[in-house]
Amino acid sequence: MADWIAPAKAALAAGRTALVSVLATEGSAPRGAGTRMIVTDDAIVGTIGGGRLEHQAIDQARTILSYPSGTWRVQDYPLGPLLGQCCGGRVRLLIEHLDDMEWANSLKADENVAVRFEADRVVRTPTDAPPSSLRARGERPAQFVELGRPRSRQVQLFGAGHVGKAIARALQGLPFSLAWFDTRTEMDADGVTVVADEAITDCVRDGNSETIVLILTHDHGLDYRLVVAAMNSEAAFIGLIGSKTKRARFLSRLAADGFDKTARARLTCPIGISGIDGNEPDVIAIAVVAQLLRLCSPQPGDAK
Repeated sequence: MADWIAPAKAALAAGRTALVSVLATEGSAPRGAGTRMIVTDDAIVGTIGGGRLEHQAIDQARTILSYPSGTWRVQDYPLGPLLGQCCGGRVRLLIEHLDDMEWANSLKADENVAVRFEADRVVRTPTDAPPSSLRARGERPAQFVELGRPRSRQVQLFGAGHVGKAIARALQGLPFSLAWFDTRTEMDADGVTVVADEAITDCVRDGNSETIVLILTHDHGLDYRLVVAAMNSEAAFIGLIGSKTKRARFLSRLAADGFDKTARARLTCPIGISGIDGNEPDVIAIAVVAQLLRLCSPQPGDAK
């Protein structure tokens, strides 16, 4: 889960809830440190990688639910024959019967969380300190600092047609926050903000240097206005749905309107990674979201 706090609070409000956290890994492991899984008496949200490791963690989480809230255990697992897994690494898990989560109500977007192990509970406190690194074996520290709310990149999606809906579905559960717009009143559906045609370009200007802009409206004229607005913004990525012919026409218009070669190079059209063929909305959505994930992931040769 990109953000475990909201689903954990919802589960806790409904009944007793356990949280399984990957504290550290060593070698090859199915999921990395910071991965969470919420376990209740009859439901599971998230995954720590599946297989015997996950099944055993679920059993332990449901066992700990029979103990008082606050009860916790740290368990180290070698991922070898005893678990029927061949990863060859090690995983250190924290399994806890969640207590109240009042601390989360004051957590700011730029804060991390100090985690302290006490005899009868795990205490979390917002902090400005940087995250700590933990080991998957050896002595457990009395406290450490973990990332707070994960940073999500804003995606401004313009257009709520078939492809827009498919992209919105594909973004669910990924580290993106969606701001979704359309000018057509009949597109007033869940998650879509209907904006007057004359005000739609103002939405682009609300972004920042990490904003991703995807333009796929029903009207090429509107598309162009949005591209111009995005060019005049700090957007990190400007994606436009369309053919190579549409790209050529838009680049020509941008040049005529005074955008230099460097500015015009910011436009990505067509959108989606290459090598995925098909014009079906869900196929396009997969290609586009894969492109965004690659954009947000460090690539070989990137500065450390």
